Amino acid sequence: MAKQEINLELLIGKRVRALNGRSIGYLEEIRAELKEGGCFVEEYLIGAYAMFERLAALSIGRAILQLFGARKKHDGYRVPWNKLDLTDPKRPRLLCEVNELRTLDGEQSEY
Repeated sequence: MAKQEINLELLIGKRVRALNGRSIGYLEEIRAELKEGGCFVEEYLIGAYAMFERLAALSIGRAILQLFGARKKHDGYRVPWNKLDLTDPKRPRLLCEVNELRTLDGEQSEY
């Protein structure tokens, strides 16, 4: 796979689309590791609960969202670095089916 340099801060808040074109949520967090003189993305966190995980308040955030009508048990996904197409960074999209992703709870998606 060819190297690609992207300003990560420009990806935060972008809507992520599934293979069928439907939105699965907004990109809220990027987990990366510094090694060998570079920054390498490990995974992307997508969805409403991902923002709360970024703020280390996932359980509180889940309670607040459910109080205001969020019905989904899993409203967020962990997307491995190689499963997100950033060819057009303004329009990120999955390279796999949503049900292949893990939710923020670590469970397999039921999408």
